[in-house]
Amino acid sequence: MALLLSVLEQGLIYAIMALGVYITYKILDFPDLTVDGSFPMGAALACILIVKGMPPVATLPICFAAGAAVGILTGLIHVKLKVRDLLSGIIMMTALYTVNLRIAGKANLPIYNLPTIFENDLVNGIFTGALSRYKTVIVILILTVAVKYLLDWYLSTKSGFLLRAVGDNDTIVTSLGVDKGLVKIVGLSVANGLVTLSGCIFAQQQRFFDISIGTGTVVIGLASVIIGTSLFRGVTFWRVTTSVVIGSLIYKGCVAAAIRMGLSSSDLKLVTAVLFLIILVLGMDRKKKVKTDADTTADQQTL
Repeated sequence: MALLLSVLEQGLIYAIMALGVYITYKILDFPDLTVDGSFPMGAALACILIVKGMPPVATLPICFAAGAAVGILTGLIHVKLKVRDLLSGIIMMTALYTVNLRIAGKANLPIYNLPTIFENDLVNGIFTGALSRYKTVIVILILTVAVKYLLDWYLSTKSGFLLRAVGDNDTIVTSLGVDKGLVKIVGLSVANGLVTLSGCIFAQQQRFFDISIGTGTVVIGLASVIIGTSLFRGVTFWRVTTSVVIGSLIYKGCVAAAIRMGLSSSDLKLVTAVLFLIILVLGMDRKKKVKTDADTTADQQTL
């Protein structure tokens, strides 16, 4: 049960980050490595604000806003300074390493004896007795579901439709008289806001900030997105965002199973890399098969 709760807690936290990666990777087709810097920034901000006496709940919108600002900077570097998308993310990721150290004041900042969104008078008063064991996963589930539905709502607005259009065919957006660069900046802003929010929740669940927690975050996000969108490609009765959330849970479950089988926690990055490679290869084979089937059908129709 403890392992299951751990998988659910971390899987749902990383699902919020994966939703941000979904915007950049699937919608914008933008390889945004800013994620590896904006995730720990959320953790650093959450910890330092709580240490300074800020109510834990107030850290959520603050971290989202900070992440949105970082996303805007990445977008400006790419759109206004004409720097390639990959390099824009690398520049911001590198800069954020120092920024995060400046925010936290040191490489590791614990908040073990301080209130968090999971450990405060209100939450402890609601979840009493046997429920107290599940309070963390329930709070995370509520936050993840709220973020997912807010993102679904945003993608159904005019701005959301323009965002999806830029990823599919930016010429259409330009023909509508809309600045495609501005739409990309908005998308990067929302995406990094979600990633930073995820880092904020993660730090409060783990009760510490460490400068290295962002390493490989973009790989985890990409793996979650690819797992979810590949496995549930044919499912039409729920939105893609739901597939991404489930993909994050499956990914964390696979990692937990690998460690349970005897692998050391120090092998986690290797497990992540191998899983990601397998997912990519399987995804490529599936796309190739779909394309071959489509070509065969077209040839038969021609004949």
